[in-house]
Amino acid sequence: VIYGILTVLLLYLLVQEAFRKKEISLMSAFLLAVSPWHIQLTRASFESSFALFWIVMGIWLFLKGLKNPKWLTFSMIPFAISVYTYNSARAFVPLFLFSLVIIYWKYFWKVKKWFIAAGLLFTVLMLPLAQMVISGEAAARYKLVSITDEKGLIPRIDERRNNSKLPAIATKLIHNRYTYVSFYFAENYFAHFTPDFLFIHGAGHRQHHVQGVGELYWFQAPFILMGIYFLIKKKDPNLKILAPWLFLAFVPVAMTNDSIPNALRTLNATPVYQILTALGIYYSYKFIKSRKVFYLLIGLSALLFLLNLGVYLTNLFGYYPERYSKDWQYGNKEVVEYIKTNQDKYDLITYSRHYGEPHMFTLFYLNYDPARFQDSANLNRFETFDWVRVLQFDKYYFPDLGDMGTKYQDVANINPGKKILFIGRPEDFPGELPRLKTIDFLNGERAFDIVESK
Repeated sequence: VIYGILTVLLLYLLVQEAFRKKEISLMSAFLLAVSPWHIQLTRASFESSFALFWIVMGIWLFLKGLKNPKWLTFSMIPFAISVYTYNSARAFVPLFLFSLVIIYWKYFWKVKKWFIAAGLLFTVLMLPLAQMVISGEAAARYKLVSITDEKGLIPRIDERRNNSKLPAIATKLIHNRYTYVSFYFAENYFAHFTPDFLFIHGAGHRQHHVQGVGELYWFQAPFILMGIYFLIKKKDPNLKILAPWLFLAFVPVAMTNDSIPNALRTLNATPVYQILTALGIYYSYKFIKSRKVFYLLIGLSALLFLLNLGVYLTNLFGYYPERYSKDWQYGNKEVVEYIKTNQDKYDLITYSRHYGEPHMFTLFYLNYDPARFQDSANLNRFETFDWVRVLQFDKYYFPDLGDMGTKYQDVANINPGKKILFIGRPEDFPGELPRLKTIDFLNGERAFDIVESK
């Protein structure tokens, strides 16, 4: 929340530095402050909002550096920090900086002393991350979601080759890893420029977006187009910043294979849309000679905005928490509170990982000592797709409770004589088994049943 608010302030400073018009700066900041895209992802500890704060700061300082080159060096600090905060920034920031080097090469040549200093500073700040990349630590999440590491990639290519009626050479030229990844990349990339994603339904991932509204408000659509039109028509130099900022913001997500289109990994694009909207409104005022026509346009837009905002806020504070509490893993806190009160009665506590990673909730809400956790004699972690999961520590056991060998009766049989507390879905336990406690999602659907072995 704090960084989200500060990003609004930074966007004001950035736009003021770029356009020197307070009206555009204030409108841009206001639009970001009420943006569904920005609100959702800055209210719940998503790293992308932290990255955005540093990226906006970096661009602001870079713009100052176009007037006073010493700021070029300072701009590298927030750019570098952003790379450490979220994976999409690790791809976006180097690409964005490279594009700026190409676009502003003549200027950099004139101030090469400061340019070299900036480049050296950024390189030095990236050295610790380079070590992580080489060791493979930074690649774990990428391997999980990358289109180049997708498990079904080769089988799908083979299937298309087998179904093709073209000559063998042509088939291999058309259906191969490079063409498949290229088409996959393009499909993912352009999925983020559709009206459905931007203005109608938004992202499908329920944690990343309030369902039923777009990432942007409907009223913004015509003003965004007008903002682009006037930037191009006036040959505004700020287009050199806004164009690569917008188009490169969607490159990292295009390399992933899940939750497309994705709001979280593309949050870096959000400020550009607010700036374009503000520019569209401002230049419409300048362009439309008839004040009556302009005020009619603004009046209708304001009415549509208030309607959009009302629908969004009603969903956000009313329907959304109730309908989608399951997606936010509601109930785990209540489970651990029960565990905390009753754990001394049991030899083993078995907590289903069907909904995610219950060991994290257990550690957090029990305020479990990290050193004690790491030194636990029976700490059992296992690796899947370079992702480490915790199966057991202390007397807490986190099976699926649905897999063979880890079902209710299996766990009870493996631990004869032990008193065991079980937490899982209703279907994980025999119907006749007494329920010590039940926990429901906010929509009334059953989340957890808590039982004990007999």
